[in-house]
Amino acid sequence: MVFIPMPDKRIHRGAHPADAKLFAPENVPDLQAAVRDYSLLLTKGYAEKSALKLVGDKFSLTQRQRLAVMRTACSDQQINTRMQKQLDTSALRGGELAIDGYNLLITIEAAMSGGLILKGRDGTFRDLASLHGTYRKVAETIPALELIGFFLQDLDISQSLWLLDSPVSNSGRLKSLIGELAKQNNWPWNVELTISPDHELIKTDLIVVSSDSVVLDGCKKWINLARAIIEEKLPKAHLVDLS
Repeated sequence: MVFIPMPDKRIHRGAHPADAKLFAPENVPDLQAAVRDYSLLLTKGYAEKSALKLVGDKFSLTQRQRLAVMRTACSDQQINTRMQKQLDTSALRGGELAIDGYNLLITIEAAMSGGLILKGRDGTFRDLASLHGTYRKVAETIPALELIGFFLQDLDISQSLWLLDSPVSNSGRLKSLIGELAKQNNWPWNVELTISPDHELIKTDLIVVSSDSVVLDGCKKWINLARAIIEEKLPKAHLVDLS
């Protein structure tokens, strides 16, 4: 039998049908404890995969809950490094940004559509959405870009460089869309397709916008922009604090 994948017909980046139960208030204490245990094991040098299995089995977590624990935990060393390099939004006036495009956009899309947003141990806000090699524009895409754009405009950002993963399908279309919105609103944005945004973000001297762990550990300075936007502009977002 030949398996023919069904087309992605989603029009929203919204909630996973199981999240209301998996991340219900009564389950949060166990998830927070799992994040603490997993972070402790990482701090002690345990391998990520085996440590996550140990903790996940201890608390009988589902795969999605384990993913949430993995995304929100980090070692003490990582927290210290990330906090030393983090800038406050007040320091951004007139600054130049390098934006992890999909990372920021999808988090804001998810927050606008009722998707789960997790607060991690390092203070960042992350979603549980994934691209699977293809980006699909949803109803929240343009509103999310506009929300980001006007937020950056209020901060008087002098230049923003959006980096999109060129191997991801539809990146060219998203680049065009972002460019059109920037032109319409006179936003000082440039959009580039690159094989590895992570590599570019780690080596740049610009202020980085991302919540990706690899980027935060390797970049020179960063801003917690998704959190700032959600806290100020999207107070009704489905936020679960696992820190």
